[in-house]
Amino acid sequence: VIDHPKYQKSKRIAIFLSMPDEVQTEEIIKDIFKQGKECFIPRYKPQSNHMDMLKLSSAEDMSSLALTSWNILQPSDDDTAREEALAGGGLDLIFMPGLGFDKKGNRLGRGKGYYDTYLERCMKHPRGKPYTIALAFREQICESVPVTENDVPIDEILYEDC
Repeated sequence: VIDHPKYQKSKRIAIFLSMPDEVQTEEIIKDIFKQGKECFIPRYKPQSNHMDMLKLSSAEDMSSLALTSWNILQPSDDDTAREEALAGGGLDLIFMPGLGFDKKGNRLGRGKGYYDTYLERCMKHPRGKPYTIALAFREQICESVPVTENDVPIDEILYEDC
């Protein structure tokens, strides 16, 4: 990931805070700050499919985040001081989680459509859609995954031995 050309060129990067069953992202987040890039993380709105990408000020800033009922760390709802990526300069790159992926760029998420909805909003931003990279385990690569017309294909999937 660290050597990927898209990562190297990107200045504004959104990345998920990994759950135990996902590719772990903490070292990537530390590298984002080490390289002087800007880091944005998801804040999900329960009972909806709305998600914002809010700016982290440092890798240590992760320790100030609240744990949701889904066991995900994210900025609390009353945390209004953080920049939302689309209210500012947009994003260059989004690292995405998922449960399953196929080699055509289709992604099976957790069913709420947060990332698809967010990517639709990105397409309306002057900067346009950021490059999207899914981080996966080899076991998550499937022959095909179910898709709907609302699903936005990802640009690339990184996994072991890909």
